[in-house]
Amino acid sequence: MEGKKISAKNSAKEMILKHLSPPKEIPFSANEYKKRLNRVREIMTREKIDLLFLSAPESLFYISGYQAEWYQSQSPKIWPPLSGIAVHVDHDNFIHFDTEEEEVLCRYTSISSDTRIYRETAETTGMLSWIVQELKKEGWLPGTVGLEMWSYRPNRAVSEMFQSALEKEGCRVIDGTDIVREARAIKSPQEIAYVEKAAQIAEVGHKAAMEIMRAGMTELDVYGEIVNAMAKAGGENPGIPVLVISGPKCACLHALASRKKIKKGEIVNIDICGVFNRYHANMARTYSIGKPDPDVAKVVELSAGAFDVIAELIRPNLPVAEFNERMKKYYQEVGIEQDKWWYGGYELGIAFPPDWVGEFVYDVDIDAGDKLFVPGTVVNYESNFYLPHKVGVSYQINTLVFTEKRAKILGKLPNDTIIIER
Repeated sequence: MEGKKISAKNSAKEMILKHLSPPKEIPFSANEYKKRLNRVREIMTREKIDLLFLSAPESLFYISGYQAEWYQSQSPKIWPPLSGIAVHVDHDNFIHFDTEEEEVLCRYTSISSDTRIYRETAETTGMLSWIVQELKKEGWLPGTVGLEMWSYRPNRAVSEMFQSALEKEGCRVIDGTDIVREARAIKSPQEIAYVEKAAQIAEVGHKAAMEIMRAGMTELDVYGEIVNAMAKAGGENPGIPVLVISGPKCACLHALASRKKIKKGEIVNIDICGVFNRYHANMARTYSIGKPDPDVAKVVELSAGAFDVIAELIRPNLPVAEFNERMKKYYQEVGIEQDKWWYGGYELGIAFPPDWVGEFVYDVDIDAGDKLFVPGTVVNYESNFYLPHKVGVSYQINTLVFTEKRAKILGKLPNDTIIIER
């Protein structure tokens, strides 16, 4: 009624924070999350870490399902990125620490059974101090504590604040970045199914480019059509923006799409990751607006031919060194190895902006030791070579999946130059 005040006991804020609960959006079963937590704790035991404080968006998602639009990573100093998840080596449940602004988000994206919300009042001493005191009351401090020091979240200043606060409680603080990264490296069948769906979404993006791209469009025009098509197919925003580069920019494989107009006769490189439930599958191709120069077409053809070799070579438990040497031999045999931009690959899986590159990287110049492509491995492979006549660089990338029974290249998109005749 007009003029009637809302009771403080029944304020809109209180009602929402206490009672609003959107339908759960959890991509995995409770049993899968339990296995993940147990695996992390096994690695913690091996590394003699008592407490692991997770801050990387990928780690938070892997352990709990939590995901957000904003992680305060480059925020003002008054809003430091302090939220995270604490895992103790001897406890079956983790503790999720967050702010009341994210309370509802935690409720529907996380499986957490112990979410503790920081509420700023006149009596509180700051979120970091509160987190440390909560851990202390729980009996989880002191001990050896791992922080994700190779994560961009939190930044150096905040990480040092965490370390100082923990050391004041008698903790030994070490780098714990590799704990969850190691656990994430081997994918479950459900994770691989999501990667396969992501590859289908990447193909949708490329098919959209094939259907609409023409001379006179800007790179951003093409970019927008790709993103729109993938979103309609259920795709999510990738860890790295979709790459659409044309003409001389094709020598810059980490450039951004711009308002540059695509011209007849130019090469266009398009690099896409399809994303489904945050799992990424990578697919890049070289396009030509009109028939390409024969010398350029030949190098692209040879670069793309690497995937015929890979299709015959890959198998579960393939030694990485054997793979690398076979690919080098192929490029030497066809006469393009000396013009490599890069050939090799890296781990794919969960990713959030600003990156999708995983921990494991392989190429012929990295000593692979006795490492294998074990079942559960998901990687991309890039076959990228400088093109003649100062045209740029060829761009062929696919995603490889290794399971118990087989290994395969995802997607059905042609590997050779895709010619746009319009």
